[in-house]
Amino acid sequence: MESYKCCLCFTRKFLWSEAQPPADVRAAFDAHSEGGTQMTADQFRRFLAEAQGDAAVADVERVMEQALELRHRQLFHRKHFKPVFTLDDFHHYLFSEELNPPLRSQVHQDMTAPLSHYYIYTGHNSYLTGNQLSSDCSDVPIIKALQNGVRVIELDMWPNATKDNIDILHGRTLTSPVELIKCLRSIKEYAFSASPYPVIITLEDHLTPDLQAKVAEMVIETFGDMLYYPDSESPKEFLSPEALKKRIIISTKPPKEYLEAKNVKENDGDTKKVQESNEAWGMEVPDLQTELECSDKDEDAVDDGGDDDVDDDDQKVRQSSPLEYKRLITIRAGKPKGHITEALKVDQEKVRRLSLSEQELAKAAASYGADLIRFTRINLLRIYPKGTRFTSSNYNPFVGWIHGAQMVAFNMQGHGRSLWLMHGFYKANGGCGYVKKPDFLLSTGSDNEVFDPKAILPVKKTLKVKVYMGDGWRMDFKKTHFDPYSPPDFYTRVGIAGVPADTTMKKTKAIEDNWMPAWDEEFVFPLTVPELAVLRIEVHEYDMSEKDDFAGQNCLPVSELKQGIRAVPLLDHKGMKFKSVKLLMRFEFA
Repeated sequence: MESYKCCLCFTRKFLWSEAQPPADVRAAFDAHSEGGTQMTADQFRRFLAEAQGDAAVADVERVMEQALELRHRQLFHRKHFKPVFTLDDFHHYLFSEELNPPLRSQVHQDMTAPLSHYYIYTGHNSYLTGNQLSSDCSDVPIIKALQNGVRVIELDMWPNATKDNIDILHGRTLTSPVELIKCLRSIKEYAFSASPYPVIITLEDHLTPDLQAKVAEMVIETFGDMLYYPDSESPKEFLSPEALKKRIIISTKPPKEYLEAKNVKENDGDTKKVQESNEAWGMEVPDLQTELECSDKDEDAVDDGGDDDVDDDDQKVRQSSPLEYKRLITIRAGKPKGHITEALKVDQEKVRRLSLSEQELAKAAASYGADLIRFTRINLLRIYPKGTRFTSSNYNPFVGWIHGAQMVAFNMQGHGRSLWLMHGFYKANGGCGYVKKPDFLLSTGSDNEVFDPKAILPVKKTLKVKVYMGDGWRMDFKKTHFDPYSPPDFYTRVGIAGVPADTTMKKTKAIEDNWMPAWDEEFVFPLTVPELAVLRIEVHEYDMSEKDDFAGQNCLPVSELKQGIRAVPLLDHKGMKFKSVKLLMRFEFA
C-alpha cells in the first residue's frame, strides 16, 4: 500500500502488487515444461534453442543456477544439485538484463577489410565539457568518450599565451584551454579500455612549424610503439581495423605555415535557427527528408570543420614543415576546393579523408548522392556539426550513414535523441566502435551504378516488437518524482530510425497509477533497409496539466537484436544506464 497526500487534508492510498508473468511467458513455460509445474534443464535448453535462437548456450545448468542465485540471493553449490525453474523463476530469468540481454555482445563482423568499409564511432570537439562557446576544455570528456567506445578523438591545437607550447581549445571562443600533453597522456591510458581496435586522433592544426615539431616530439614520446607510422605518404588503400589493433593513428591535413587568421566568413550565427528544447530528453531527431530539403538555409553558419582551405601542394609550405610531424600523418585530410564534384573524384593511386559540414553534406546528397557513395567506397568522409550548434546539439546521423560516410562526428558532451541514436548504432558488433558498412554501399552494379538512398525499395524484413511490461522505477526514483499525488502513468514510445521509408514512431496506451505497468501491445515495422535501422524505445509518464516526464530510453541496432522475449535496460537522458529500470519485450523477424 502506498499513500500520497492530496489537497493537504486528504491521503490517497494505492494498493501495490507485483505484476504477474505475461500470457506469452506463461504459454512459453507451459509449452516447454510439457504442462508441468517445473522446467528442467533439458526443457530450458529446448526453449533457448527454439524460442530464443540461443542454441549455442553451452552450460544451461549454470545459466539456471545464476538466475536462481540472482532471484533468491542464495548459492546453489550442493553436490548433485539439478536446477529447475518454476513459472516465477522462468519469468525472472527472462526479465534479467544480465542473463537475457537484447543484443549480441561479441565482435562478430569481419574486421580485416580496409578502414573505409566501416562506420567509425567519431567525436567532435572531444575536449569540451559543455557548450561550444564558453565551457571548459578538459581531458575528462575524452576519457569518457574512450570508455564508451568512441574511436575518433578530435583535438584543436593552438599556441598557448606565450607561444612556446600547445593548448587544446575551441578557437575564437571563450573556452578555457587544456594542455595538449595532458590530453595525449589520457588517450594513451584509456584508448583501449573499451575496444582493442585503433584510435584515430584528428588534429585541427593552427600551429607554427616549430610548434608542429614539438607536437611530433610529444606524440612520439607519449605513444611510443602504440603509434602507427604510415609506410607511404600516399597509400592506395587503408589498412584494416584488425591490422591496426592497439594502435594510435594520426589524421590531419599536411602541415602548413601558421595562419594568424583563417579566411573564413564568420558571424554570430542565427540563434533563431538553433532549435533547442528544454525538455530533459531533447528535441526530436530532425526528419531526414526535411534535412535534405532545407540544406541551403544555413549558408552563413560558422565553419567549424577543423580543416583549413590551404593548398596541400604549396611548395613553400612543404619546405617550411617539420619532416617528423609530416611523417606521423597516416590519414591525410582536407576540405573541398572548388565544386563538390571535384572534391569527390576518386583517385585510384591514393586514398584520403574529406571533411564536410552537415549542410555541405545535405547539399551534396541532394544532387550528388551517387558521387558520395562512390567516394566513400575507398576514401573516408567525415561529417561535422554546423557552427550554430552552440549548445553542443547534434543532427540526424542517417544523412551521412546512408551515403557511406564513415566518420559522422557528434558532440558527445551533449545529450538528446540524435546522440541516443549514435550511441545505439554503435552498440552493434560488440560495441567495438567499428561497424561494417552494408554490402550495398561497397559494391557497384553491372553499369557501375550504386545504391540510391532516394529509391523506393521493397520491404526486405519485418520486425515485430511486443512491449509486455516495465519495472524498476520504484527502486530508482522517489515515489513523488513523477507525480506528487499518485503513482505514475507510464506509456512507451517504440519506433524505427533509418532511411525515410522505414522511419516511424508509435506508442502504447498509458497505464494509470502503476509502478509496474503492463501494456502487452505489439507493433509491426516493415523495413526496406534493415541493415541501417535502429529501434528506438522511450518511456514517458503522462501528465495531463504539464509536459510528460521522461522515464528512460534505449536505442538498439535492429541487425543485432536477438529474437524472443528479452529484458531491455533503460538509460537516462545522458545515456547512463539506470540501476533497475527495464522493460520486458519480444522481438520477432518475418
